Amino acid sequence: MPHTRTPVVTGWFAGEGDKFRLLGTRCSACACVFFPREDGFCRNPGCAGGDLDEVPLSPRGRVWSYTDSRYRPPAPYVSDPELPWEPYALIAVELEAERMVVLGQSVPGVTVADLEVGMEVEVVPGVLDGAGEGGGDEEEAATTWYWRPVGVGA
Repeated sequence: MPHTRTPVVTGWFAGEGDKFRLLGTRCSACACVFFPREDGFCRNPGCAGGDLDEVPLSPRGRVWSYTDSRYRPPAPYVSDPELPWEPYALIAVELEAERMVVLGQSVPGVTVADLEVGMEVEVVPGVLDGAGEGGGDEEEAATTWYWRPVGVGA
């Protein structure tokens, strides 16, 4: 049975494959770009304000910093206590064009041992915690974004 794919946060990303992008907003008055998206007002304190337009963000950037998560986070984070905790790498990426830093998980299988500051990475779609993958009973998969080192297969 096909799984229903639902974004973890609606409006933060869109597209599939090579067209997958994080979505930000750009102020028409000062040209500042924001992620996560802003729908109310320009967050630049020096700006009188302008219209905020949705913009796709750069699909690539460079590792600015990284760390790993080796423990199960406390509530309100939801995880199945019956399953073993799988460490994962968190990557702060400076986007190519926007020169802003966006945090996200690495693709499964990429650890801190595979990363170095300055290496090129790309944003790719993924499924949070493997939900809905592997033929389980789940009917809904929570989709998110991952950072993948350029040149590493899907």
